[in-house]
Amino acid sequence: MTAILSNTQLRDLGSAPRKHTAGLPPATVLLSFAVVLVVILWSLVPGLFTSLSPVTGDTASKLAAPSAAHWFGTDYLGRDQYARVVYGTASSVTSALVAVLIGLVIGSIIGLASGFRGGWVDAVLGRFVDVLLAIPGFLLAVVIVSSLGFQTINAAIATGVSAVAVFARLMRAEVMRVRSATYVEASYLEGGNRLHALLGHVLPNAYRSVLVLAVLQFGTSILIIASLAFLGYGDPPPASDWGLLVASGKTYVTAPWLVYAPALVIVVTVLSVNRISRWLRNAK
Repeated sequence: MTAILSNTQLRDLGSAPRKHTAGLPPATVLLSFAVVLVVILWSLVPGLFTSLSPVTGDTASKLAAPSAAHWFGTDYLGRDQYARVVYGTASSVTSALVAVLIGLVIGSIIGLASGFRGGWVDAVLGRFVDVLLAIPGFLLAVVIVSSLGFQTINAAIATGVSAVAVFARLMRAEVMRVRSATYVEASYLEGGNRLHALLGHVLPNAYRSVLVLAVLQFGTSILIIASLAFLGYGDPPPASDWGLLVASGKTYVTAPWLVYAPALVIVVTVLSVNRISRWLRNAK
């Protein structure tokens, strides 16, 4: 459900035209922020959005169609599907955040060291990144989570490791662009050392594009973790991860809402995150 960013996409993130916009963001961006805000609130305070339990239900109303009482219908045990989607948000969003943090921190460190030091350090780390990029990200995630165990947190770790190479490559490109700037050379002439140049000039001017990539990778991580849960590599039932809800509902052909509802939430969330990422890139 995902693919490694191409060289062209990475260049676009690092060297996109810097458009300075005034006033409010476009309506689509505001709508995307609203969607992300709702998803975050679902993950933090699900009880504010539904009073029904995600694990207990009324078997007399199993496989009920969407209605005013059950917005997303009910599953084969009579559990409210909307409540399960809302309560499953915490696991899905938290796992995606963990994955992004792992990829961002480790990848940025590798990219900083590779781009700033150069020489044999760049050669060794560059070959390591090339190896990671040669392996499909989803396949690497499956291998890692199979080794660690079938849990959502392990799926998050696996997803984060598969994203390290993307962050490392972009950070390296940004560092190499900034380190040759005039103000960096001037800092050396004023007596500054390499550490001062790295922390005071290179890093502050290189991280912006990487943060935009982190927002984009957040949406990608949601897709990967949902895919892993769909294949059974996440927490087992009665967990209500978004991908697991889609997998559980696919066998009930007469109740398509069991698949459509969580799948629509995944699609809308990822599209919203991607729209925000594109707006941030153009507004840098």
